Amino acid sequence: MPLLNDPQNADPRPPARVAPLGPGVLLRAALAFLALAALGAYTLPALADGPMRLRGDVTARGDVLTLDDLVEGAPAAAAKRPMFRAPALGATGTIQARRIVEALAALDLGAIETGGRLQVAVQRAARRVGPQEIEAALRRALEAGYGLDAKTVSVRLDGDAPTLLAPVDLDGQVSALDLTYDPRSRRIGGLVSLGERQASLRVSGVVVEMREVAIINRTINRGEPVTGADLAIERRPREGAPPDAQGSVASLAGEVAQRTLTAGAILRQGDTAPPDLVARGEAVTIVYDSPGISLAMRGQATDAGRLGATVNVVNVASKKVLQAVVVGPGRVSVGPAPLQRQASAEPPNTLR
Repeated sequence: MPLLNDPQNADPRPPARVAPLGPGVLLRAALAFLALAALGAYTLPALADGPMRLRGDVTARGDVLTLDDLVEGAPAAAAKRPMFRAPALGATGTIQARRIVEALAALDLGAIETGGRLQVAVQRAARRVGPQEIEAALRRALEAGYGLDAKTVSVRLDGDAPTLLAPVDLDGQVSALDLTYDPRSRRIGGLVSLGERQASLRVSGVVVEMREVAIINRTINRGEPVTGADLAIERRPREGAPPDAQGSVASLAGEVAQRTLTAGAILRQGDTAPPDLVARGEAVTIVYDSPGISLAMRGQATDAGRLGATVNVVNVASKKVLQAVVVGPGRVSVGPAPLQRQASAEPPNTLR
Protein backbone atom coordinates (compact mmCIF):
# COMPACT_ATOMS: atom_id res chain seq x y z
CA MET A 1 0.00 0.00 0.00
CA PRO A 2 1.63 3.32 -0.98
CA LEU A 3 2.40 5.79 1.77
CA LEU A 4 0.66 9.15 1.65
CA ASN A 5 4.08 11.00 2.34
CA ASP A 6 6.52 8.86 0.21
CA PRO A 7 8.58 11.20 -2.12
CA GLN A 8 8.68 8.49 -4.81
CA ASN A 9 4.86 8.65 -5.05
CA ALA A 10 4.67 12.46 -5.27
CA ASP A 11 2.98 14.00 -8.32
CA PRO A 12 5.73 15.40 -10.59
CA ARG A 13 3.27 18.18 -11.92
CA PRO A 14 3.45 21.61 -10.32
CA PRO A 15 0.46 22.53 -8.12
CA ALA A 16 -2.47 24.38 -9.79
CA ARG A 17 -2.82 28.11 -9.17
CA VAL A 18 -6.27 29.78 -8.57
CA ALA A 19 -6.72 32.94 -10.63
CA PRO A 20 -8.58 35.83 -8.90
CA LEU A 21 -12.11 36.79 -10.18
CA GLY A 22 -12.21 39.86 -12.38
CA PRO A 23 -14.62 42.83 -11.95
CA GLY A 24 -16.77 41.70 -14.89
CA VAL A 25 -17.40 38.29 -13.40
CA LEU A 26 -18.35 39.82 -10.05
CA LEU A 27 -20.78 42.25 -11.72
CA ARG A 28 -22.53 39.49 -13.68
CA ALA A 29 -22.89 37.37 -10.54
CA ALA A 30 -24.40 40.28 -8.63
CA LEU A 31 -26.97 40.98 -11.37
CA ALA A 32 -27.97 37.32 -11.49
CA PHE A 33 -28.49 37.28 -7.73
CA LEU A 34 -30.68 40.39 -7.83
CA ALA A 35 -32.77 38.89 -10.64
CA LEU A 36 -33.37 35.73 -8.62
CA ALA A 37 -34.31 37.80 -5.55
CA ALA A 38 -36.81 39.86 -7.51
CA LEU A 39 -38.37 36.73 -8.98
CA GLY A 40 -38.71 35.28 -5.51
CA ALA A 41 -40.44 38.43 -4.28
CA TYR A 42 -43.22 37.89 -6.82
CA THR A 43 -43.52 34.15 -6.54
CA LEU A 44 -43.33 33.67 -2.77
CA PRO A 45 -46.56 35.57 -1.96
CA ALA A 46 -48.39 33.59 -4.58
CA LEU A 47 -47.16 30.40 -3.03
CA ALA A 48 -48.16 31.66 0.40
CA ASP A 49 -51.80 32.10 -0.71
CA GLY A 50 -52.11 28.34 -1.01
CA PRO A 51 -54.63 26.43 -3.16
CA MET A 52 -58.21 27.44 -3.82
CA ARG A 53 -60.76 26.44 -1.19
CA LEU A 54 -64.49 25.90 -1.40
CA ARG A 55 -66.42 28.40 0.71
CA GLY A 56 -69.04 27.34 3.26
CA ASP A 57 -72.56 28.76 3.29
CA VAL A 58 -72.90 31.60 0.77
CA THR A 59 -75.16 34.67 0.65
CA ALA A 60 -75.92 35.84 -2.87
CA ARG A 61 -76.69 39.52 -3.45
CA GLY A 62 -77.51 39.24 -7.14
CA ASP A 63 -79.08 36.94 -9.72
CA VAL A 64 -75.78 35.16 -10.51
CA LEU A 65 -73.09 33.51 -8.38
CA THR A 66 -69.53 34.29 -9.47
CA LEU A 67 -66.40 32.21 -8.98
CA ASP A 68 -65.35 34.49 -6.11
CA ASP A 69 -68.71 33.91 -4.37
CA LEU A 70 -68.05 30.16 -4.22
CA VAL A 71 -64.26 29.80 -4.09
CA GLU A 72 -61.77 31.35 -1.71
CA GLY A 73 -58.45 32.31 -3.29
CA ALA A 74 -59.76 32.34 -6.88
CA PRO A 75 -57.45 34.00 -9.44
CA ALA A 76 -58.26 37.69 -9.81
CA ALA A 77 -58.63 37.36 -13.58
CA ALA A 78 -61.44 34.82 -13.19
CA ALA A 79 -62.98 35.93 -9.85
CA LYS A 80 -66.00 37.67 -11.42
CA ARG A 81 -66.75 34.89 -13.88
CA PRO A 82 -70.46 33.81 -13.67
CA MET A 83 -70.82 30.25 -12.46
CA PHE A 84 -74.39 29.44 -11.31
CA ARG A 85 -77.80 31.11 -11.06
CA ALA A 86 -78.76 32.29 -7.57
CA PRO A 87 -82.03 31.24 -5.86
CA ALA A 88 -85.11 33.46 -5.90
CA LEU A 89 -85.25 36.49 -3.59
CA GLY A 90 -85.30 35.40 0.05
CA ALA A 91 -85.02 31.69 -0.89
CA THR A 92 -82.28 29.16 -0.08
CA GLY A 93 -80.78 26.54 -2.39
CA THR A 94 -77.80 24.16 -2.59
CA ILE A 95 -75.04 23.42 -5.13
CA GLN A 96 -73.28 20.05 -5.17
CA ALA A 97 -69.55 20.39 -4.46
CA ARG A 98 -68.68 18.09 -7.37
CA ARG A 99 -70.37 20.46 -9.82
CA ILE A 100 -68.16 23.33 -8.63
CA VAL A 101 -65.07 21.10 -8.92
CA GLU A 102 -66.08 20.06 -12.44
CA ALA A 103 -66.62 23.69 -13.46
CA LEU A 104 -63.15 24.63 -12.23
CA ALA A 105 -61.60 21.67 -14.05
CA ALA A 106 -63.27 22.83 -17.27
CA LEU A 107 -61.70 26.27 -16.77
CA ASP A 108 -58.28 24.67 -16.14
CA LEU A 109 -57.79 26.73 -12.97
CA GLY A 110 -56.14 23.99 -10.94
CA ALA A 111 -57.14 21.95 -7.92
CA ILE A 112 -59.55 23.05 -5.21
CA GLU A 113 -59.88 21.91 -1.63
CA THR A 114 -63.49 21.03 -0.70
CA GLY A 115 -62.87 20.54 3.02
CA GLY A 116 -65.04 17.43 2.90
CA ARG A 117 -68.16 19.40 1.90
CA LEU A 118 -70.64 17.62 -0.32
CA GLN A 119 -72.70 20.71 -1.06
CA VAL A 120 -72.79 24.47 -0.52
CA ALA A 121 -75.92 26.21 0.83
CA VAL A 122 -76.78 29.46 -0.94
CA GLN A 123 -79.18 32.05 0.49
CA ARG A 124 -80.44 34.93 -1.64
CA ALA A 125 -80.34 38.24 0.20
CA ALA A 126 -83.46 40.40 -0.10
CA ARG A 127 -84.92 43.60 1.21
CA ARG A 128 -88.12 42.75 3.08
CA VAL A 129 -90.89 45.35 3.06
CA GLY A 130 -93.27 44.32 5.84
CA PRO A 131 -96.89 45.19 6.69
CA GLN A 132 -95.91 48.38 8.53
CA GLU A 133 -94.23 49.95 5.48
CA ILE A 134 -97.00 48.69 3.20
CA GLU A 135 -99.70 50.23 5.41
CA ALA A 136 -97.81 53.55 5.55
CA ALA A 137 -97.66 53.64 1.72
CA LEU A 138 -101.43 53.00 1.48
CA ARG A 139 -102.21 55.72 4.05
CA ARG A 140 -100.09 58.25 2.11
CA ALA A 141 -101.93 57.33 -1.07
CA LEU A 142 -105.32 57.72 0.68
CA GLU A 143 -104.35 61.19 1.85
CA ALA A 144 -103.10 62.25 -1.59
CA GLY A 145 -105.90 60.68 -3.64
CA TYR A 146 -108.95 60.79 -1.36
CA GLY A 147 -108.22 63.56 1.14
CA LEU A 148 -108.20 61.32 4.23
CA ASP A 149 -105.94 62.33 7.10
CA ALA A 150 -103.16 59.75 7.20
CA LYS A 151 -102.77 60.33 10.95
CA THR A 152 -106.34 59.30 11.77
CA VAL A 153 -106.70 56.16 9.64
CA SER A 154 -105.20 52.70 9.65
CA VAL A 155 -105.33 49.88 7.09
CA ARG A 156 -106.11 46.34 8.22
CA LEU A 157 -104.45 44.24 5.50
CA ASP A 158 -105.94 41.02 4.20
CA GLY A 159 -103.95 37.82 4.59
CA ASP A 160 -101.16 36.87 6.95
CA ALA A 161 -98.64 39.74 7.13
CA PRO A 162 -97.97 40.36 3.41
CA THR A 163 -94.30 41.02 2.63
CA LEU A 164 -92.74 42.52 -0.49
CA LEU A 165 -89.33 41.04 -1.40
CA ALA A 166 -86.95 43.28 -3.34
CA PRO A 167 -83.24 43.28 -4.26
CA VAL A 168 -81.08 44.58 -1.42
CA ASP A 169 -79.72 47.41 -3.56
CA LEU A 170 -83.21 48.69 -4.41
CA ASP A 171 -83.46 51.75 -2.15
CA GLY A 172 -86.18 54.31 -1.72
CA GLN A 173 -89.62 54.60 -0.19
CA VAL A 174 -92.45 52.20 -0.97
CA SER A 175 -95.28 53.74 -2.99
CA ALA A 176 -98.87 52.60 -3.60
CA LEU A 177 -100.05 52.62 -7.22
CA ASP A 178 -103.41 51.93 -8.92
CA LEU A 179 -105.23 52.64 -5.63
CA THR A 180 -108.94 51.93 -5.32
CA TYR A 181 -111.05 52.88 -2.26
CA ASP A 182 -114.77 52.50 -1.55
CA PRO A 183 -115.86 54.95 1.22
CA ARG A 184 -119.02 52.95 1.95
CA SER A 185 -117.43 49.55 2.49
CA ARG A 186 -114.04 51.08 3.35
CA ARG A 187 -112.37 48.45 1.18
CA ILE A 188 -109.00 49.41 -0.32
CA GLY A 189 -106.71 47.79 -2.89
CA GLY A 190 -103.55 48.73 -4.70
CA LEU A 191 -100.10 47.81 -5.94
CA VAL A 192 -97.22 48.58 -3.57
CA SER A 193 -94.03 49.09 -5.51
CA LEU A 194 -90.32 49.86 -5.17
CA GLY A 195 -88.48 51.68 -7.92
CA GLU A 196 -90.26 51.80 -11.24
CA ARG A 197 -92.22 48.61 -10.55
CA GLN A 198 -88.93 46.71 -10.20
CA ALA A 199 -90.48 44.98 -7.21
CA SER A 200 -94.23 45.06 -6.58
CA LEU A 201 -96.98 43.30 -4.66
CA ARG A 202 -100.76 43.66 -4.94
CA VAL A 203 -102.49 44.04 -1.56
CA SER A 204 -105.98 44.73 -0.21
CA GLY A 205 -107.62 45.48 3.11
CA VAL A 206 -110.05 47.61 5.11
CA VAL A 207 -109.58 51.24 6.17
CA VAL A 208 -110.19 51.79 9.90
CA GLU A 209 -110.72 55.25 11.39
CA MET A 210 -108.51 55.74 14.43
CA ARG A 211 -108.40 58.11 17.39
CA GLU A 212 -105.93 58.75 20.18
CA VAL A 213 -106.96 57.58 23.64
CA ALA A 214 -105.25 57.57 27.04
CA ILE A 215 -104.51 54.06 28.35
CA ILE A 216 -103.96 53.44 32.07
CA ASN A 217 -100.57 51.81 32.71
CA ARG A 218 -101.17 50.60 36.26
CA THR A 219 -104.00 50.10 38.72
CA ILE A 220 -104.78 53.44 40.44
CA ASN A 221 -106.77 53.49 43.66
CA ARG A 222 -109.55 55.97 44.35
CA GLY A 223 -108.18 59.30 45.57
CA GLU A 224 -104.67 58.56 44.29
CA PRO A 225 -103.02 61.26 42.13
CA VAL A 226 -102.82 60.52 38.39
CA THR A 227 -99.58 61.54 36.65
CA GLY A 228 -98.42 61.51 33.05
CA ALA A 229 -96.29 58.43 33.80
CA ASP A 230 -99.46 56.50 34.69
CA LEU A 231 -100.91 56.95 31.19
CA ALA A 232 -99.93 56.20 27.60
CA ILE A 233 -101.45 57.64 24.43
CA GLU A 234 -102.37 54.98 21.87
CA ARG A 235 -104.20 54.92 18.55
CA ARG A 236 -107.32 52.76 18.74
CA PRO A 237 -110.19 52.15 16.30
CA ARG A 238 -112.74 54.91 16.82
CA GLU A 239 -115.69 52.52 16.66
CA GLY A 240 -114.34 50.50 19.61
CA ALA A 241 -113.49 53.42 21.88
CA PRO A 242 -116.07 54.98 24.25
CA PRO A 243 -117.33 58.41 23.12
CA ASP A 244 -116.08 60.06 26.32
CA ALA A 245 -112.58 58.59 26.10
CA GLN A 246 -109.82 60.96 27.16
CA GLY A 247 -107.39 61.75 24.33
CA SER A 248 -104.93 63.98 26.17
CA VAL A 249 -103.12 64.00 29.50
CA ALA A 250 -102.27 67.72 29.53
CA SER A 251 -105.47 68.64 31.40
CA LEU A 252 -105.05 65.96 34.07
CA ALA A 253 -102.23 67.61 36.01
CA GLY A 254 -102.92 67.47 39.74
CA GLU A 255 -106.12 65.42 39.42
CA VAL A 256 -106.91 62.28 41.41
CA ALA A 257 -108.82 59.09 40.59
CA GLN A 258 -112.53 59.22 41.38
CA ARG A 259 -112.75 55.41 41.44
CA THR A 260 -110.37 52.46 41.12
CA LEU A 261 -108.84 52.56 37.62
CA THR A 262 -107.57 49.22 36.29
CA ALA A 263 -104.45 48.81 34.16
CA GLY A 264 -105.10 48.56 30.43
CA ALA A 265 -108.44 50.39 30.56
CA ILE A 266 -109.23 53.50 28.54
CA LEU A 267 -109.39 56.65 30.66
CA ARG A 268 -112.82 58.31 30.41
CA GLN A 269 -114.27 61.68 31.29
CA GLY A 270 -115.06 61.76 35.00
CA ASP A 271 -112.48 59.12 35.93
CA THR A 272 -110.32 61.88 37.38
CA ALA A 273 -111.02 65.23 39.02
CA PRO A 274 -109.17 67.85 41.07
CA PRO A 275 -108.57 66.67 44.65
CA ASP A 276 -110.87 67.71 47.52
CA LEU A 277 -109.47 70.70 49.37
CA VAL A 278 -112.01 70.31 52.15
CA ALA A 279 -112.84 66.97 53.75
CA ARG A 280 -116.12 66.07 55.46
CA GLY A 281 -115.90 66.80 59.18
CA GLU A 282 -112.75 68.89 58.73
CA ALA A 283 -112.21 72.09 60.70
CA VAL A 284 -112.21 74.98 58.25
CA THR A 285 -111.74 78.71 58.24
CA ILE A 286 -114.80 80.64 57.12
CA VAL A 287 -113.98 83.96 55.50
CA TYR A 288 -116.28 86.81 54.54
CA ASP A 289 -115.02 89.41 52.13
CA SER A 290 -116.91 92.43 50.86
CA PRO A 291 -115.91 96.04 50.22
CA GLY A 292 -114.71 97.44 53.53
CA ILE A 293 -115.34 94.24 55.48
CA SER A 294 -113.09 91.17 55.95
CA LEU A 295 -114.00 88.61 58.59
CA ALA A 296 -112.77 85.11 59.47
CA MET A 297 -113.98 82.55 61.98
CA ARG A 298 -113.90 78.86 62.74
CA GLY A 299 -116.24 76.33 61.18
CA GLN A 300 -116.67 72.65 60.41
CA ALA A 301 -117.42 71.19 56.97
CA THR A 302 -120.28 68.75 56.68
CA ASP A 303 -119.44 68.04 53.02
CA ALA A 304 -116.28 67.36 51.10
CA GLY A 305 -115.46 69.57 48.15
CA ARG A 306 -112.81 70.52 45.62
CA LEU A 307 -111.78 73.99 44.57
CA GLY A 308 -114.86 76.03 43.58
CA ALA A 309 -117.37 73.52 44.97
CA THR A 310 -120.23 74.65 47.23
CA VAL A 311 -120.29 72.87 50.60
CA ASN A 312 -122.21 73.17 53.86
CA VAL A 313 -120.26 74.32 56.89
CA VAL A 314 -121.31 74.80 60.52
CA ASN A 315 -120.45 78.07 62.24
CA VAL A 316 -118.83 76.81 65.46
CA ALA A 317 -119.90 79.91 67.39
CA SER A 318 -123.56 80.08 66.35
CA LYS A 319 -124.04 76.43 65.34
CA LYS A 320 -125.73 77.65 62.19
CA VAL A 321 -125.27 75.92 58.83
CA LEU A 322 -123.91 78.12 56.05
CA GLN A 323 -123.36 77.46 52.38
CA ALA A 324 -119.78 78.28 51.41
CA VAL A 325 -117.48 77.99 48.41
CA VAL A 326 -114.17 76.16 48.72
CA VAL A 327 -111.37 78.65 48.02
CA GLY A 328 -108.34 76.71 49.27
CA PRO A 329 -107.16 73.86 51.49
CA GLY A 330 -109.36 73.99 54.63
CA ARG A 331 -110.70 77.40 53.64
CA VAL A 332 -114.21 78.40 52.53
CA SER A 333 -115.81 81.70 51.65
CA VAL A 334 -119.31 83.03 52.23
CA GLY A 335 -120.79 86.01 50.47
CA PRO A 336 -123.16 88.78 51.57
CA ALA A 337 -126.29 87.15 50.14
CA PRO A 338 -125.95 83.88 52.08
CA LEU A 339 -125.08 85.79 55.20
CA GLN A 340 -128.20 87.91 54.98
CA ARG A 341 -130.37 84.81 54.59
CA GLN A 342 -128.68 82.97 57.44
CA ALA A 343 -128.33 85.92 59.84
CA SER A 344 -131.01 88.42 58.84
CA ALA A 345 -131.61 89.40 62.47
CA GLU A 346 -127.98 90.01 63.23
CA PRO A 347 -126.10 93.31 62.80
CA PRO A 348 -124.61 93.51 59.27
CA ASN A 349 -121.03 93.55 60.53
CA THR A 350 -121.37 90.47 62.70
CA LEU A 351 -120.79 86.85 61.64
CA ARG A 352 -121.69 84.10 64.11
